Amino acid sequence: MQDVELLEEGLALMGLGMGFVFVFLTVLVIVTTLMSLVIRRFAPEPPAPAATPARSPAPARQDDELMAVIGAALHRYRQRHRR
Repeated sequence: MQDVELLEEGLALMGLGMGFVFVFLTVLVIVTTLMSLVIRRFAPEPPAPAATPARSPAPARQDDELMAVIGAALHRYRQRHRR
């Protein structure tokens, strides 16, 4: 009969531990949600970003040159790593 009592005590301890963890995690989620709501309500508004001057688009020549370099790199990579 001692084995049955030991098993019952182990199951009770396991249930108590799992219950404690469940309650702790539930409280943690609730507190985190409440904290988020409080911070959102009382935090100052973020400053508006300063207007940045519009950039002119990059020249097409530079794009063509970049595409040629990438193409050459791919070609060399594929030559070295053939299956």
